[in-house]
Amino acid sequence: MKNYADLWVGYGERKANRDCEHLKKIRLSGAPESDCIVKNAVKELKNGMKAMLDAEPEIVFGEAAAPVAVTDGKSLRESEEYRITICDDALSLEARSGAGILYASFDLLRTVACERDVRKAYAEGKTVRPSNPLRMLNHWDNMDGSIERGYSGESFFYVDNEIVIDERTRDYARMIAAVGINAVVINNVNVKQAASLMITDRYFDKLAELGRIFAEYGIRLFLSLNYASSIEIGGLDSADPLDENVIAWWKEKMAEVFGKIPTLAGFLVKADSEGRPGPFTYGRTQADGANMLADIVKEYGGIIIWRCFVYNCRQDWRDRKTDRARAGYDNFMPMDGDYHDNVILQIKNGPMDFQIREPVSPLLGGLRRTNQMLEVQIAQEYTGHQIDVCYLIPEFKEILGFKTYCSESRDTVADIVSGETFGSRYSGIAAVTNTGNDFNWTGNYLAGANLFGFGRLSFDTELSAEQIAEEFVRMTISQDDEVVRTIVGILLPSREIYEKYTSPLGIGWMVTPATHYGCSVDGYEYDRWGTYHRADHLGIGVDRSDKGTGYALQYNEPNASIYNSPEKCPDELVLFFHHLPYTHKLHSGKTVIQHIYDTHFEGLEEARKLAETWDALKGKVDDAIFDNVRERFERQLFNAREWCDQVNSYFFRKSAIPDEKGRQIW
Repeated sequence: MKNYADLWVGYGERKANRDCEHLKKIRLSGAPESDCIVKNAVKELKNGMKAMLDAEPEIVFGEAAAPVAVTDGKSLRESEEYRITICDDALSLEARSGAGILYASFDLLRTVACERDVRKAYAEGKTVRPSNPLRMLNHWDNMDGSIERGYSGESFFYVDNEIVIDERTRDYARMIAAVGINAVVINNVNVKQAASLMITDRYFDKLAELGRIFAEYGIRLFLSLNYASSIEIGGLDSADPLDENVIAWWKEKMAEVFGKIPTLAGFLVKADSEGRPGPFTYGRTQADGANMLADIVKEYGGIIIWRCFVYNCRQDWRDRKTDRARAGYDNFMPMDGDYHDNVILQIKNGPMDFQIREPVSPLLGGLRRTNQMLEVQIAQEYTGHQIDVCYLIPEFKEILGFKTYCSESRDTVADIVSGETFGSRYSGIAAVTNTGNDFNWTGNYLAGANLFGFGRLSFDTELSAEQIAEEFVRMTISQDDEVVRTIVGILLPSREIYEKYTSPLGIGWMVTPATHYGCSVDGYEYDRWGTYHRADHLGIGVDRSDKGTGYALQYNEPNASIYNSPEKCPDELVLFFHHLPYTHKLHSGKTVIQHIYDTHFEGLEEARKLAETWDALKGKVDDAIFDNVRERFERQLFNAREWCDQVNSYFFRKSAIPDEKGRQIW
């Protein structure tokens, strides 16, 4: 018996489609039978159909098409496109690459697993082209086996500074390919200790093997890179990107690395942030640093992904003008157009750090001449540690649908990161992942919905959060319609509920320092990281208008004017942009203080109802799944109560304004 769950590639018995004659023969066309990815597609089809329908289909092969030469994001999407049609004698899966055939196969398997009628699903033909060229998972795994911001056990990639490759490695590749992921960064962006040696012969053999396994499922291998490697492992006294000795060292090193790891697609770099070295040390720009590496890896078809999480983490809390939220825009907008065409800037969805509510980063829609990709976090660092249920796909839908007004058409974040708006050579979406070596991969079974959901949404941004949630439940927990409706009903409002009992009106942060779980209203208020709520006895919020730090003006119009005005700013973000009196009336008609009281009491009560709803599923879902989620709900309710009582008491004592409903505030 495996020591881990199969989740959505487990393929349990299904009743629907058992008499479907179209599943007796499946024709694969466009990619050669000898393609290693096609071979895995065939294996998935045979094993999946046998497990679900107790029948193994006949697999036949049609003509091979001319393969698409993948030179950029557009051609990558074309190569992964597929079409499924019903023919007289077979179900036809067509694509122009092995990856396209694999995605078509998983589409069919998902249809059967969700017990949808195959005849109806493909009666008129179904053509799918991925919404985004790169659909990436960023692992923050350390080589000692720990995971930075990991909430589901230890790493399954590393133990005691060695790379582990076993049965779970291949099943991980199957699992993420099944939801459309095509790129993985396997080590923490904070590269240190043994991880700095990933680009040495100590790890080349294992990385080459890992890269081959990933490639067989259409997944590109990336590594996080230590920008100061020329010093730490090269013996030089500099990492200056314009130093000829540094450039020469990197040229020799990259020739070795790409020669030893032929499937390597490139590197992710975190520089000049939170103690990581970078080009600023030498008076150079971020573009100088990224371009130096990009020019060297270009010869091997490599890509440099450069994180825009660059800010001064040693701010003085007394300084009211320095604003961490401004840092990304201030550091990267002046260099728009300076980055070479195999550099991608990876931009966090908000200007701060994966809070439960932030405005969309103004870099998305600001940059127009630079490749860019969106970075989100499905590891629940600030959203409940995979203890509290917090289904993040509704948030990601909001982010992707945000209008940046960067052009007259195709101006949403989804348009930009697809590469369509500005004709970007490379683009996409990355997520800091939530996996570990726990039996169920994600700690809480329901947290698996975020991993599944990110993959599905990055592949097809038109899918709804409800569609994705239903697929997840049907493929991993139950086919019973009542159970499906119940669990989907738990997932869909869970992010809003978590927001209600934690940080109000976009203020963010109020978390326990270091761990980031649980309430500590002033935990970061006088800290060096520069995250403030500025609460006093009169009001709360950070003035980021033109009268404060000016951050609101980094947006295109009309967003800039909307955010700049407390009267126009949406309620859910108003304290992010403005310092307001507790008596300020929101669009909802409530005062700021009453909103704080009401939402925290509501959030606690709604969390209780979620737990009660789950309790009603006892005996209707697998006991191990039920017990796992029930135990998490017990901890969530304790957490929600602490948040509710601490936040309400804090602001009652600050404001001396009582709750108009007379509820208990300590």
